[in-house]
This record gives sequence, C-alpha cells and structure tokens, in this order.
Amino acid sequence: MHQLLEDSFQSIAHLLFPHCCVGCNAVLDHRKEILCYTCNSLLPCTYFESTAGNTLEKSFYGRIPIASATAAFYFSRESVLHQLLVSLKYKQHKEVGWFLGRLLGYQLAKSERFQEIELLIPLPLHPEKLKIRGYNQAALIAEGIQSVWPNKWVVDAVIRTGFSESQTSSNRINRWQKMQGVFQLSNQQAIHEKKLLLIDDVATTGATLEACGSALMQGNPTSLSLATVAYTL
Repeated sequence: MHQLLEDSFQSIAHLLFPHCCVGCNAVLDHRKEILCYTCNSLLPCTYFESTAGNTLEKSFYGRIPIASATAAFYFSRESVLHQLLVSLKYKQHKEVGWFLGRLLGYQLAKSERFQEIELLIPLPLHPEKLKIRGYNQAALIAEGIQSVWPNKWVVDAVIRTGFSESQTSSNRINRWQKMQGVFQLSNQQAIHEKKLLLIDDVATTGATLEACGSALMQGNPTSLSLATVAYTL
C-alpha cells in the first residue's frame, strides 16, 4: 500500500513538475536523467584518453611537464555541452557535474594511459567565488569520476589565493598574465611522490591549468596529468 501511494505521488509530481532534458527540454522518464538519448548522442567525443600526443597534451609542451592529458568532449558555443556547463556553473544544477564526471570517469577507467593515477585533484575556487556559487564544479566532477573510477582525492593540496573574474573574453596572453601567482601549494605532504590527476571543467588556453599545475609541481609529485570535461578548439 505504501509503495502504491509513493508511486502515485511520483506520477502526479511528474505531471505537474516534469523533469526535462537540459539540452532540448524534452520530458524525461526518470529524475536522475540529465539528457535525452538524442542530446546525449550529440556530445562530440575527443577520444583523447586513448591518444598520446593529442592536441590538448601538445598545448602544454614547453609550459609544464604533463604525463598525460585528456578532455572528454569538444566544446562549441550553442552546443548541448555548452548548455550543460552553463547549467552547472550558473544555474545551481549540481547533478550536471556528477553526470559529466561519470562520463569522463568511464573514459578514464578504460584508458591504459591513466591507470597509475593515485590522487584526483579538483581545481580549487577562490573562497569568495565558492561562497557566491555555493560549490566547486570541479569537485562535483571529481565526485562523479570517483563514483565510476574509484580513486582517492585531495581538496586541500593547493589553494586559490587570487580572485579572478570570468575570463571568457580574454585571449591567451591576458589569461596567462591574470593567472600568475593565483594558486599556492598548501599540502605538500599529501601529493609528495604521488601520481596526480588535476581536474577541471573546461580547457581553453590552459592558463588556469598551467598555473595550478605549476603550484602542484612544487610539491614534487611523481607525475602530473590533466583531465577536463571539455576542450575548446
């Protein structure tokens, strides 16, 4: 009887407040779903996880020593992925972070290039921005990764000491200049002689990842790898 009442309540709630696809607003059958089948199929995989010397890795040549780097999907404006990231960062849809993290985690789990990773490091937010947003999207992505690809993770290895506004409209040189000295190593013992995977939502110029990675390298890890949900061409 209890189950019947619960099912009836769920059915009524679904009719009154339908759960919709983030990409196209089509009504979804289950509240845990984020995208419909069609929108999910539109996510453009990079296959970087299985490709050594991929475009993202090459972008860090001569900048910081990277063991491996991957991004799950190519990013473009007005795409389904763009809608997902806007929903995650600006509309309080934390479940999108876990969803995207799981997709990235599945790719990492099947890739031989990342099997020796020991610690996941979500890229930190400045405390003020964390207070404004209420959560760190990179940490949500890391949680999603961990749910399908179990690994330890550390949130206090590096801190963000500089507050920066959105850099969407900045070019590569401006981004690099703004990122100088923004990150500071805060827990060297946690990462000393460990194989690290630094996680963020989007790789554009790589300036933020480079700055954070440089701070992490001061802790003498065995290696540093990178993983993001999206890569901007």
